[in-house]
Amino acid sequence: MEIAGSCHCGNLAFSLFWPDTDLLPARGCGCSFCVKHGGVWTSNPDASLVARIERPENVARYEFGTKTATFHTCTRCGVVPFVTSAIEGRTYAVVNVNTFDRFDRALLRVTPASFDGEGVGERLARRVRNWIGDVTFVPGGE
Repeated sequence: MEIAGSCHCGNLAFSLFWPDTDLLPARGCGCSFCVKHGGVWTSNPDASLVARIERPENVARYEFGTKTATFHTCTRCGVVPFVTSAIEGRTYAVVNVNTFDRFDRALLRVTPASFDGEGVGERLARRVRNWIGDVTFVPGGE
């Protein structure tokens, strides 16, 4: 199934190609950044993501804590549609289900998540196992 999503103004957009499933799992991260930004994340290692950035000059890339994840934030509308992590030369990603366009939210299975106490090595290994590993960035007009 293909799921389209974007920030509020459309500067950051994506197409998420999700394996056929009945429900989409989503993690409501309890860290202060995700809580303040409404970040509820989904990923599947069998999914693929095509991310489009219309105006790169209007994107802030924010890292905090371990600095192993990059939050792509639109500076025009303030929304964070996806997060990436570069691990051993490969880009992994999660997407914010709150940025899905025209999606039946009844298909989401949201559970709380906390990664407090997780070491950097454990965190990166979890991302390799669970995050989307097929990530492509294309210019916004394509």
